Amino acid sequence: MSNKVVKLTASGAQKLENELKTLKEIKRPDVIDRIKRAKEYGDLSENAEYEDARNEQSFIEGRIKEIEYLLKYAKVFENEKGGTEVALGSTVLLDMDGDKMTYEIVSSNEANPLEGKISNISPIGSALIGAKVGDVCSANTPGGVLKIKVLEIK
Repeated sequence: MSNKVVKLTASGAQKLENELKTLKEIKRPDVIDRIKRAKEYGDLSENAEYEDARNEQSFIEGRIKEIEYLLKYAKVFENEKGGTEVALGSTVLLDMDGDKMTYEIVSSNEANPLEGKISNISPIGSALIGAKVGDVCSANTPGGVLKIKVLEIK
């Protein structure tokens, strides 16, 4: 990973800090205990419990390093425009072809469309950045051009 600014919202940074704490204080010690117990069973070459615990330990250590990197280079953004323009951290109410949808504009590290969090670099997110209430934006999506009207910005 190169050293670059990692954009996060305050809630995204808090979520990563909570996950890091859980990994270090609960999951890491738990998997270390599982490895110790599995070693007591003897021959490690055919010990599925040992192999499973080692794989989990590898995943946990990798995730800890990833989160530490993200937090080290994080720049926390909130809606700097005070709710007058769509920006990173904004929650927007949109009219998309007659359907009202609410989305939070977040960084690509936090995006989860199923939770209503879309990335500021996604087609819809990038089309909305800088928009004001009443603006109609066009987003080039895989399904074609989508017209989006900004109804409210929080």
